[in-house]
Amino acid sequence: MAEPLLLLPGLMCDARLFAPQIAALSAGRTVIVPDVSGADTIAALAAAVLADAPPAFALAGLSMGGIVAMEMARQAPDRVRRLALLDTDPRADSEGAHAMRVRQIAEVEAGGLDAVLRRDVEPVLLHRESTREDILEVMRAMARDLGPDVFVRQSRALASRAGQEETLRAHRGPTLVLCGEDDRLCPVKRHTLMHELVAGSTLEIVPGAGHLPTLETPDAVNAALARWLAA
Repeated sequence: MAEPLLLLPGLMCDARLFAPQIAALSAGRTVIVPDVSGADTIAALAAAVLADAPPAFALAGLSMGGIVAMEMARQAPDRVRRLALLDTDPRADSEGAHAMRVRQIAEVEAGGLDAVLRRDVEPVLLHRESTREDILEVMRAMARDLGPDVFVRQSRALASRAGQEETLRAHRGPTLVLCGEDDRLCPVKRHTLMHELVAGSTLEIVPGAGHLPTLETPDAVNAALARWLAA
């Protein structure tokens, strides 16, 4: 039996972010999408996933999910047999990003979740030439279902996180680093950095995608993940 695959979703996302991957990869393999909404530090989120995870597994995360995945690899390197980092960032927040999160948290606590998502998040999610309103509707539905408390917890976790450069230097095992060519939240240069940090990793830049290639270009992502799982 193939090793289980854990898929970690990003900020204000759930299993719907990976619907095409679950459909494509679950034949003959257990695919698990853990909850990453119950704590306000990345370390606690990672520990919670590890507490319920199988003894060893393949691990893929997108955006915040990738940040949690790197922390899991730090906490339990022997359990993470394969690592895929999608549209994510190994560094701690910059001062500017931290200040933006503090502002967003205050606005969401005052009832402004929809405004924050509409103003700050939605415009940079997809490839700049995309017309995929259906994907934005999925993102809105996930955010509505998770609600403002989750946004606040996850944003606090992201704002206080440590960089994971040393974790990546120490990581061993098949590693995929993938991003959309037009990811404006976690740009290509962040993925080039991760590729350079992880010896023997594979870097894939997906044409026609922004920050959400799992939904924008699922066939390309599914193929890349299949190659990674077979490596």
